[in-house]
Amino acid sequence: MLEQNLQNLLLQKQAFQMEFSEAESALQAIENSGEEVFKIIGQLMVKTEKSKIKEELENKKKMLELRTRTMETQENSLTEQLGKLREEVMKTMKK
Repeated sequence: MLEQNLQNLLLQKQAFQMEFSEAESALQAIENSGEEVFKIIGQLMVKTEKSKIKEELENKKKMLELRTRTMETQENSLTEQLGKLREEVMKTMKK
């Protein structure tokens, strides 16, 4: 069960890291673009202020960094628990 939790956590972490990379790419694209920026909302493309979309992406990056760090902490905890459990099983098997 711990291993399954760890696998699920790693998949979520990977998804957040991919989303973070996308946000970084979008920020770079905004920096290289002119003043006219568009945002996709559902099936619409809406003209947006460059500063506003930049702020949204920066906030998204911060949130994703925080979530990734939290998941890394959980990952370390689960890995430690798994290590202890494996040690106990090995001791029991040697008896």
